[in-house]
Amino acid sequence: MTKPSATIAILAALACAAGAYYLAHGLSALGPVSKAAQPVPPSPALTTNLGTASSAAHTTSKTTEPGDRLAPAEAGTSLRPGEVLEFTADVAKLGNVANLRLQIVDRRNFFGRNAWHLQAFARTENPLRMVFELDDQFDSYSDAATLSSLQYEMHLNERGEKQESIQRMTTTGAERAPANVTQTRVVPGTRDPLGLMQYLRTVDWAKTHEVRSPVYDGRKLYDVAARLDGSAQNVMAPAGSFSASKIEIRVFDAGAELKDAHFTLYLAANAAQTPVLLEAVVPFATARVALVKMKPE
Repeated sequence: MTKPSATIAILAALACAAGAYYLAHGLSALGPVSKAAQPVPPSPALTTNLGTASSAAHTTSKTTEPGDRLAPAEAGTSLRPGEVLEFTADVAKLGNVANLRLQIVDRRNFFGRNAWHLQAFARTENPLRMVFELDDQFDSYSDAATLSSLQYEMHLNERGEKQESIQRMTTTGAERAPANVTQTRVVPGTRDPLGLMQYLRTVDWAKTHEVRSPVYDGRKLYDVAARLDGSAQNVMAPAGSFSASKIEIRVFDAGAELKDAHFTLYLAANAAQTPVLLEAVVPFATARVALVKMKPE
């Protein structure tokens, strides 16, 4: 994946406020996505190292541990089928270089599992589109209760080159994947970027100030820690003015925090905890992804 592609992905992923189309891809190596990505072996040490680093920095906040993170939470979920969120992305001093649409398609039976079908669409706009045409689609089938990833799909169309990646998640390696689907082994509780963003919306931040999750971005497994940062703030976006919770997101690779990538997510203080703004600082760009429109209102 090229640097411009990674930048847009970053905008798209974490801005999902629901997950994180851009988080995943912004973290990936800057190479093309394989049509048959290699399985990722589980690495318990990742979660262990993340727990040590995160707890040491924030000892006063209640934090979900791996066992707590997988507890069913759908009874009070803020997610609603048919929701569509539209965002605009600014990079550095360039405004509206890309738009992102996040939607919750429906809740369905996915090979015997109750799952959410989540989608993200990213498209570059002029003037960037004149030099880098991008029309990407991402699909996630995530467990309805925990939002752990069951299947993650990347349908990329960048500069006229199309690439497809469909990965079925497994924690045992014993299941058989259908034709044209890659079986990818991950640690229990792993979420994809879209599932992560939606999961962050289901957290009761008044009671739980920090959560952690393994995240697989289609290429590599990371650990992510999300922490409430202070009291509610007023946030301006094209969609309006919002009172929002500020969530700081830290990313760990093999136990070491990525110091040159920083993400801040703002969730509206409404029943849906709508993501209204995502700020990303990465080595090659500073990005701001802001909510333009939401459906239903």
